Amino acid sequence: MRSFINTIKNIWKIEDLRFRILFTLVIILIYRLGKDVTLPGIDPSQLSALSRQTATGVLGILDMFSGGAFSQASIFALGVMPYISASIVVQLLGIAIPYFQRLQKEGESGRRKINQITRYLTVIVMVLQSPAYLANLHAQLPESAFILKGAFFTISSMIMLTAGTIFIMWLGEKITDKGIGNGISMLIMIGIIARLPYALFSELGSRLEGGQAGGMVAFLVELVILFVVFAFTILLVQGTRRIPVQYAKRIVGNKQFGGVRQYIPLKVNAAGVMPIIFAQALMFIPVTVSSFASSDKLTGFAAAFANWTGFWYNLVFAILIILFTYFYTAITINPTQMAEDMKKNGGFVPGIKPGRKTVEFIDNVMSRITLPGSIFLAIIAILPAFATIAGVSNQFAHFYGGTSLLILVGVVLDTLQQIESHLLMRHYDGLMKTGRIKGRTGSM
Repeated sequence: MRSFINTIKNIWKIEDLRFRILFTLVIILIYRLGKDVTLPGIDPSQLSALSRQTATGVLGILDMFSGGAFSQASIFALGVMPYISASIVVQLLGIAIPYFQRLQKEGESGRRKINQITRYLTVIVMVLQSPAYLANLHAQLPESAFILKGAFFTISSMIMLTAGTIFIMWLGEKITDKGIGNGISMLIMIGIIARLPYALFSELGSRLEGGQAGGMVAFLVELVILFVVFAFTILLVQGTRRIPVQYAKRIVGNKQFGGVRQYIPLKVNAAGVMPIIFAQALMFIPVTVSSFASSDKLTGFAAAFANWTGFWYNLVFAILIILFTYFYTAITINPTQMAEDMKKNGGFVPGIKPGRKTVEFIDNVMSRITLPGSIFLAIIAILPAFATIAGVSNQFAHFYGGTSLLILVGVVLDTLQQIESHLLMRHYDGLMKTGRIKGRTGSM
């Protein structure tokens, strides 16, 4: 306890770190206040039907990402998911189009251009998603809930929803520049944490008063299982920092190596939490498309993918995560560049020829160690569905894995790592007595 108090005092002594933390808290406060601002023209007292719709299913996950703004018909209702969808498209273009490949190699200037293109594309995505959200409002809410009607309400609401998402992006960028942690990730995490106390007490109340089997004992078992999943998730997010060359050679079937213990900078989970975020963004598409159409065929298709505990939803979700893990690892780690850097700095893999052979060696190792990491990531992602089937309430089950837990763990580790870096840079003790906090690799 004394060590914790001393750490808090040391954090407060560092003026720059103190400013960054306070600045981040102010931005978070603005974000949380904004999610309670209902779209003009809608009666806030008649949103109960929308709240019931987002209590379960995929829309419940989207509501959690937006911090509850989706179910409150807020100007922040769509959150940052349009921005994430635009980021997916831009990263895919970086593989297929030479222009974007050149931008990725131009350093800081190229990154600024890519960010600008992503913002423009986010506006285009909002033009498509905001009418779908408004159509869903008209389908769920009674006619008396709409104070304003017609084209004026639709156009003004689309503008406000788009402006709300752009404003959230701006808040996230300000946290990244002047605050602590990654801004967009931080805002998503805050929306998830805001739901945790309610979900926890709701589950406790249902066990004690709802007549469910097990009572308090079952609730304690759920907490133990949650702690175990949380611990494994930390290991997954952190991944393996360095892989011994000897182990890497065993992976590719080459057992001829020297006695010197050397490492190559590869990780089992090099993609971080980005694959699951990308996959989740794509899983929202059927629900968005179904808001425009009323055909039975499309409604049935969308209904199958709106059931997040169903077989087809979780199968497609897991496959997308595995594919995105390989995709994001491929754009994060370049074996050719790594081999060239090793050659320039006089490094080499014992028993492997420099150049093309080294590239093939690193590529083979990366492909093989990514498979178990991607499968484990997919299992963590679909665990909430199994928790719900086992009797855990829908809201509390989201914290047994999935996007919510991975983002929560990843952002917390990243933020603590930045705080620890400020402490160590000024010769204070870190946050841990032994070792250092390791953050994730992937960030938004």
